[in-house]
Amino acid sequence: MLDLTIAIPAKNEETNLPGCLAAIGTDFASRIVLIDSSSTDSTRDIAKKFNVGVVDFVWDGKFPKKRNWFLRNHKPKTEWVLFLDADEYLTDDFKREVRKCLKKNDKVGYWLNYTRYFLDKKLKGGYPLKKLALFKVEAGEYERIDEDKWSKLDMEVHEYPVLEGNVGVIQSEIDHKDFRGISHYVIKHNDYAAWEAERFLKTVNDPETYSKLTWKQKLKYRLMKSIFIGPVYFLGSFFLMGGFRDGYRGLAFAILKMSYFTQIYCKIKEKNLS
Repeated sequence: MLDLTIAIPAKNEETNLPGCLAAIGTDFASRIVLIDSSSTDSTRDIAKKFNVGVVDFVWDGKFPKKRNWFLRNHKPKTEWVLFLDADEYLTDDFKREVRKCLKKNDKVGYWLNYTRYFLDKKLKGGYPLKKLALFKVEAGEYERIDEDKWSKLDMEVHEYPVLEGNVGVIQSEIDHKDFRGISHYVIKHNDYAAWEAERFLKTVNDPETYSKLTWKQKLKYRLMKSIFIGPVYFLGSFFLMGGFRDGYRGLAFAILKMSYFTQIYCKIKEKNLS
């Protein structure tokens, strides 16, 4: 087994968790742990059936959130940590590639690629999903964004790890499948939009923080000032990135994402008017 801890942040994930844990298997990572936010369903029981350790997390509304809290308070004793959501399923190709890359030991972290499933089928087009979610425990932690109870999200959403050293890419994909339905998707993205709007307002009013953004983040923030951010995303996703290849599913997915970015714009405007 790899010298690797797989940490799964969760809350009420009884629908997704069994498949996630089964896909990991019993001979890949030396430790698997569930970071639970007071689940009221059978999430914890499922973890125990798979012999997965459980740690409890109760957020106080401030820094740190779930992933950084875990790194600081339950620091893995393994060399590597992989943060995996309960709706993400490791593939055999991914596990084989990770074994090869970690054996080389010439990077401190890896960007990971994910498939996306929508309406029960894998999407062929649209913007790719990537995360920097596999890294050495000693290499760093997720970026610090100070909150004072201004969001409902107890876990890092779009924060990324800040690492010291060279970062590579795992090309083989993790399957991203959420079986909780469209209602959950819409509610979740409403919370994401509120967080993005609040972070935007705090960042653009802080020159020091703004100067540290990547060029992609700065481009995104410039677009957030315009009502056209939604339509721009739609055109890019559906036409430039090939979302049209998925037919009605690709169209519906691009429209929902357009709505999400339009929500962010409206929430920013609403905050400015209040």
